[in-house]
Amino acid sequence: MDYGMYFFEHITPYETMVRRMERVIASGKTPFQDYFLFETQGFGKVLVLDKDVQSTERDEYIYHETLVHPAMLTHPEPKRVLIVGGGEGATLREVLKHPTVEKAVMVDIDGELVEVAKRHMPEWHQGAFDDPRAVLVIDDARAYLERTEERYDVILIDLTDPVGEDNPARLLYTVEFYRLVKAHLNPGGVMGMQAGMIMLTHHRVHPVVHRTVREAFRYVRSYKNHIPGFFLNFGFLLASDAFDPAAFSEGILEARIRERNLPLRHLTAPYLEAMFVLPKDLLEAIERETLVSTDQNPFYLTPEGKARQAPYKG
Repeated sequence: MDYGMYFFEHITPYETMVRRMERVIASGKTPFQDYFLFETQGFGKVLVLDKDVQSTERDEYIYHETLVHPAMLTHPEPKRVLIVGGGEGATLREVLKHPTVEKAVMVDIDGELVEVAKRHMPEWHQGAFDDPRAVLVIDDARAYLERTEERYDVILIDLTDPVGEDNPARLLYTVEFYRLVKAHLNPGGVMGMQAGMIMLTHHRVHPVVHRTVREAFRYVRSYKNHIPGFFLNFGFLLASDAFDPAAFSEGILEARIRERNLPLRHLTAPYLEAMFVLPKDLLEAIERETLVSTDQNPFYLTPEGKARQAPYKG
């Protein structure tokens, strides 16, 4: 009988993932969240925040390429990029692969977690924090955007889901926040974001996020990819007032990948284009969604995985 250590992750109240732990690397509590970093045989290092797996070493490149490069490649010359969240530094790493980038600002509220990533997760950031084009700001992203006058060609949002009625991330999923993001885009700019797991049987995060973003942007496109470390399809969004982000041909995407000499491990131009092809049930769920998250009544996920709205009390 195997008496080793195991980590039990409750994906929903009805499904649980069990991972064999080889060793614990780091654990603790910051002012904003609990963190737990351990090593496995299957996926290498595994980062857990507030009991939810956020990233796994051996497949993190799939998630981060999927989040970053569709937005970056739809822009003809992204020079200034803002990353909201992205504590491990891997989103920053992927952004900096584009030679057009002159400045990449990463704003994360949890400086303590960023230091944990710098020390224990070099496989993620790969020195990105030391790149002279990178600017790290430890601050609440919404407060930063309300204060700064800077404008960006691409804004990427890499946040945890708003789980719980008092979760401060709730105010980064509202119409007002997306309008604030749009106000800081240069003409022709694009926003890209992770937008929740695709599990329509008892999970509405992606349709709610899509419906809310549509209140702020003219063009909103969902796309998805399978993330092995999550054992799930994950949803993402591109949004712009200037162009339809899904209208780019395989040829244009391939040309930009070649021009920028991007060292991609997962994405190809044909596959990138195919990620925007959605199944009928997901399209219908997005179309019939009516819940719009607002500052007055931001949405959140209950422990049961249900999308709810209530005044923010945090």
